[in-house]
Amino acid sequence: MRGRVLSAGDTPASNANIANIITVIRILLAPLFIWLLLVDNGQLGVERWLAAGLFIFAIATDSLDGILARGRNLITNVGIILDPIADKVLTLGALIGLSILGELWWWVTIIIVVRELGITIFRFAVLSKRVIPASRGGKLKTIVQSVAISLFLTPLWVFLGDWVLWLNWVAMAAAFVLTVYTGIDYLVQAYKQNRSSRV
Repeated sequence: MRGRVLSAGDTPASNANIANIITVIRILLAPLFIWLLLVDNGQLGVERWLAAGLFIFAIATDSLDGILARGRNLITNVGIILDPIADKVLTLGALIGLSILGELWWWVTIIIVVRELGITIFRFAVLSKRVIPASRGGKLKTIVQSVAISLFLTPLWVFLGDWVLWLNWVAMAAAFVLTVYTGIDYLVQAYKQNRSSRV
């Protein structure tokens, strides 16, 4: 736990640095968000709006902790492990919650969950041997996923009309395609790296 918490520098950063603290807060907010989403039970009441706001706030902090970690050289192994966990708990929790409420097809959620958990487990499995960096497509996938889920969670169609539902589904379709494509691309890149290292 010793080391830099907030200040920039070249000395070792503390595992309890500001970037990791923000990541942990994001993880702790996830159960509250999921509870608010489910307790509303599709009634689109106060709890649903609070759940949507909490999700958007938590997802927004993902960029903040990344900027702090890179900008102030606060990157730690703990942060490398916790950051994707925080993202997955939030996004997959939201997708599963929406499917439980009957607002999102289960097959969409299942394919995304399998892809996200599978790639995350694979990344940790090969982490000691090599690092396969996130591609631009992977980063775009994360952004589009966040936007699509935020649109689904925020019941704007109540005020703006049913055309918003079409926008929601277009965004979710884009997120789905990017999720599947980047998952396949990640495995292809891993295979190529493994093959070149053997040669």
